[in-house]
Amino acid sequence: MTCRDLVELVTDYLDDALSPEERARFEEHLDMCEGCREHLDQVRTTLAVLDVMPETDAARGDVPGLDALLDAFRDFRRG
Repeated sequence: MTCRDLVELVTDYLDDALSPEERARFEEHLDMCEGCREHLDQVRTTLAVLDVMPETDAARGDVPGLDALLDAFRDFRRG
């Protein structure tokens, strides 16, 4: 599994939606790739922050840096 493959599967991994074979490959890659472990930690941290963020802030679009973050994810998927 490449780093790019892992990044595309992070959400499925966290949702426990990978097949046993994909999960094993994902975790094998994590074992040997510090950058991907850091990425996974960052995604977990982001989700934890979003989980405690008042919904009204996001609904109003009043979240500092949200547009830049969304643009960065869109650009990554295109690249």
